Order: sequence, then C-alpha cells, then structure tokens
Amino acid sequence: MNPYASQASLEIEVLQADPVELIQMLYRGALESIRGARESLAQGDAVARSRHISRASEIIAELMLSVNREQGGELAVNLIELYDYMIHLITQAHIEQKDKQLAEASQLLQTLLEGWDAIARQQAHMPAGQAEATLAGYY
Repeated sequence: MNPYASQASLEIEVLQADPVELIQMLYRGALESIRGARESLAQGDAVARSRHISRASEIIAELMLSVNREQGGELAVNLIELYDYMIHLITQAHIEQKDKQLAEASQLLQTLLEGWDAIARQQAHMPAGQAEATLAGYY
C-alpha cells in the first residue's frame, strides 16, 4: 500500500473522530507499538525495539497530557499516575530487555481501552450535548 495514501487515510480518520474515538485510537496505537516492541525483543532487533518503545512512550505521554486535571478530580490523578507507571514499565523493559514489563503495560492499556470502548457504546445512546458534558472532567 502507498504510505502516503495510508497517512492521508489516517489524517481523515483523525479529523472526523470525536474525542472518545481519538482516545481509542491512541490506545490502539500504543498497544500496536508495544506489540511491535515485544516482537522486536524476541527477534533481538534492538533498533526496531527502540523505535516501538519510543512511539509507545510518546503516545502514553500524550494521553497523560490530555487528562483534565482540574475537572477530573481523583480519577484524573489516578489515571495520570497509571500512565506514568506504564511509561516506567516500558522504559524498564527496554533497559532490561525483558518482556514481562511490556506484557504488563499491554494488559493495562487493553483494560483501559475496554473501558473506553464501553464509554463509546454508552455515548452512542446519549444525546450529543450530554455525551460531551459527561466526558468534560476526564479529557
């Protein structure tokens, strides 16, 4: 596939996405990067592993920065701490060249993604204004 066509398709998808869909996309991107890091670790490809670890860290950092600290209360604080922990896990996995931390980070991200998937299903049944108001404290 043409990489430019793929990039254009992604850009269109991002521009048309609502906030929950954007968060889901970030989670999926982080999971994909961690999966790539795990495969690269198993294959002994340090360069690819580093690239995947960096991408996953950047995505998780972006998720962390998007949390609404002012309105999110204790949930926001806990979510930020969890993101920080995940970055620590994947960094340690890279340094120690161990899969265990990558697996844990992947499981945490998968669990959070499942939560956002449930929110998306619930949001689909809400009036538009109510859906945005419900999420205002989180992102």
